[in-house]
Formats: sequence, C-alpha cells, structure tokens
Amino acid sequence: MNNTLFFFSTLFPRTLRFLPLHFHPFFLHLCYFLVLSVLGFLGLKVSKPRTPSSPNDLNLFYTSVSASTTSSMVALEMELFSNSQLILLTLLMFLGGEVFTSILDLLLARNKLIQNKLRSINPSSPSDESPTNATHIELGLVSIPHPKSQNRTLSDNVASVRLKYNCLRYLTYVVLGYFVVVQFVGFSLVSLYMTVVASARQVLRKKDINVVTFSLFTVVSTFASCGFVPTNENMMVFKKNSGLLLLLLPHVFLGNALYPPCLTLVLMVLEKVTRKEEFSQLLKNSNNLGYRHLLSVYHCCLLVGTVFGLNVIQFVMFWSVEWNSEIMEGLNLYEKVIASLFQVSNSRHAGESVFDLSSISSAILVLFIVMMYLPPYTTFLPVRKEEDDAKRKRKSAVECLVFSQLSYLAIFIILVCMTESKSLKEDPLNFNVLSITLEVISAYGNVGFSMGYSCARKLKGDGTCKDSWVGFSGRWSNKGKFVLILVMFFGRLKKFNMKGGKAWHLS
Repeated sequence: MNNTLFFFSTLFPRTLRFLPLHFHPFFLHLCYFLVLSVLGFLGLKVSKPRTPSSPNDLNLFYTSVSASTTSSMVALEMELFSNSQLILLTLLMFLGGEVFTSILDLLLARNKLIQNKLRSINPSSPSDESPTNATHIELGLVSIPHPKSQNRTLSDNVASVRLKYNCLRYLTYVVLGYFVVVQFVGFSLVSLYMTVVASARQVLRKKDINVVTFSLFTVVSTFASCGFVPTNENMMVFKKNSGLLLLLLPHVFLGNALYPPCLTLVLMVLEKVTRKEEFSQLLKNSNNLGYRHLLSVYHCCLLVGTVFGLNVIQFVMFWSVEWNSEIMEGLNLYEKVIASLFQVSNSRHAGESVFDLSSISSAILVLFIVMMYLPPYTTFLPVRKEEDDAKRKRKSAVECLVFSQLSYLAIFIILVCMTESKSLKEDPLNFNVLSITLEVISAYGNVGFSMGYSCARKLKGDGTCKDSWVGFSGRWSNKGKFVLILVMFFGRLKKFNMKGGKAWHLS
C-alpha cells in the first residue's frame, strides 16, 4: 500500500516536469481533451439512462466531446440522462472549462521554469533529478559552486527566477480561489432561488430533476461557457423567471469574456491589502509570465468597453427586430428586457437560450453568427503599435501552410454540405446553408446555439418523423456528426492558430 502511494505521489510531479519540456502545448491540450472525452464516453456508456433503451455510441461520444470542449452541441435530449450521468457531465464541463485548464497551464509553467533554469545553471544535471532538489536549487535553498566572478550574476539570476516562480505560485492560488469561490457563490444562490421560488421549483418537480443537481450543473455549465442545461428546453422553460436569469448572467461573463478584467481587479485588491511584491509584479509584467488571461490594466479597460459595446449593439438590434414578435408572447416589459439581455449575452459564448432560434429573424441569426465567431478577448484597439523591422521574423514553412480561421471554417461547412447533400435536396427548409453555417460556427465558438429540427417544416411527411429536443446536428448523418466533432476540438484549441493565414496576401 505504501509503495503504491509513493508511486502515485512521485508520478504526478515527474509528469508535470517531463511534459512541458518535451511536447508542444497544442499536443498537450489535444491529448487532454481527447482523454477527457474518451473517459466521459466510457462513463456515460456504463451508467444507466432514464429510458430503458440506451443511446447509440456515437451520440454518447458526441455528447462527451461537447461537454469536455464546453460546446453544448445537443445530439440527445438532456432529460434522457439520469442523475449520475448529469453529475458526470458536470465533471466534464468542470474539467474542460477555460479557467480550470489555465490552472493546469500555470502548474506546467512553474515546472518548466524550474527545469529550464536548472539546465542553464547546471547543464550536466540529469533530467530525472528529483523535483524537490530542482525547486530548492531554483529558489536558492541549495548552492551550486561557481567561480567568484560569476557569483553576483548567479545571485541576480536566482533572485529573478525566485520572484517569477513566486509570481506564478501566487497566481495559481488566486485563480484557483477565484474558480472555486465564484462557482460556490453561484451554486448557493441558484439553489436558494430554486428552493424558494415555487414556479421554478415546480418545473424541476415535473421533470423529476434534483434541485441540487440542477443548480450545480447549470452554474458549472454557465461559468465554463458550455451552455448545457438539464432540461430539454434549455432555459426557455425559465424565461419568465427573471431572477434566475439575473443570477446566471454574471457567470456568463465571469468565466469567459470578463475573466481577465476580474482577475486583474482581484490582483489589484490583493496588492493593496498585502503589499506583496509578487502581486505588484503580476500587475506590472503581465505579458512576461505567459498566462494569456492576465492582461494589462489598459487592455482590460479596452476589453470591458468592447464587451459592453458588442452587447449593447446586439441588444438594440434584437430589441428592435424581435420586440413584438411571437417569441415575446406572454412576457411583460421587465421579462422581455431581462430575457433579451440574457439571450444576446449568451452569444459570446455560453450558448444558453431562452428563445427558440428557429423563430428568430435571419438578420439576428447572422448577427449571432458573427458574435460566435469572435474570440472571447476580442478588443477594439484605437492605437496599434507598429512592429520594428528587426522584430519581424522570417516565416517558417509551417506558418506559410497554416490557413486562417475563416478558411478552416469554410472547409468544414463545405464538408458538412457534402455529407448532408441528400437532406439538403429533400428537406431544404430544415437543411439549408444558413442552418449549417450557424451550427458549424456555434461548434467552433464552443457556444451551442442551434436552430433545431422541426418535422412540420419537412416537405415530404412520411409519418415516421418525430419532433425531439435535440440540436440541428442531432439529425445529421454519422459522417456529419464526425465532422462537427472535429470542429468542436478545433474550436476549443483555436487559441493556438489565431495568427494563422498571415502568409497569404490579397492584392
């Protein structure tokens, strides 16, 4: 027993020390999401759903990938899943969210810093040196003999490494605390609301959904920008519960577009309270730590302004086009405002819906497509610095071959049109280019918006078609679903290709 515990206690730190030095971060993230998706599929496969008949394997894997990549593309009705399966999906969203994976990135960055500096100080040191010794050397707890002429340089180097290491360590604790506290507060408030408000509680009672499971599932999904909800209708069944929408709305931003400004604000408060040098360095040298979510104060201000501006544009357009439409029937003025604000805010990138997208005008759908395409940290920069010629590097062969994001999306849309060509001819009201484009961009943006499928729109009724609460892609062929699985992985890893296609020049 002791030998087993010793093995696992040494395996994790050795893995953290080995991986960042031998593999590109893209492959680490790809393997992480692949393993997470496969484990999720196996868990869904062995657990029992609510219905006697089990879903097919492809739909289960599709759902697992959708939860792991926080895409919320629905191929199965959510109320089909049992309570244990909902908890498993919650775990997948928890582990697949951007904030949680960034914590893993910080752990890898700390170990990579130690190993790189250890090699620079003592190049002959073996690669399998214990992590404790390596850490001690880097933090100045173990001395290495050097000529006297190098003592001062070595001392400054060790001090710099120690400060950077402590900055990464403190940042890890702050992000972890932010990650836990925000979701715990959200879970507590949503649980209280669902318990106190009779109309919301009655919905869960009719659907036989546990209040605790619903609250935990929905808060984790919203914070991770996934968009899954345990009900078949997503949030449409709660569109009159404005209080619930207002409780969830902050989590749409806190785990996504406004995460960097919130993190910077927390660091500023901690710096004022503790007066520690590490927090001051985190704020002053945010670009030198390699943590993409840590932005400068100026950049955070631009990000807040951009997020606010884009939401105002969406809200005004949505309000002007849909205010008196059928989707607003039964709502009073206050409920209309809150539901509209919740809907447009979820287009970047949580994906929860209070309205049926198939009933929304085409103009608004095109607007949503544009918003889903934009990365979460898109900012409008009124002043852009020009790069010096000395800083411009010659493009490698790989950089010249890499396409832009739009190019890949066009390829994916073409592939889906090819796999669904028969349905495009026989069922054009459901299968059309706009619906396919929205589905692909939604999967790429890890949003989850879908126009769904309606048997009433089918031109040739055969009596076998049954309406179900699944996304549009749930009606695709197996080949089409496989293409969309690739799109979900591509969208989750798009941060590694944001500068692709720059070798191409249009003239």
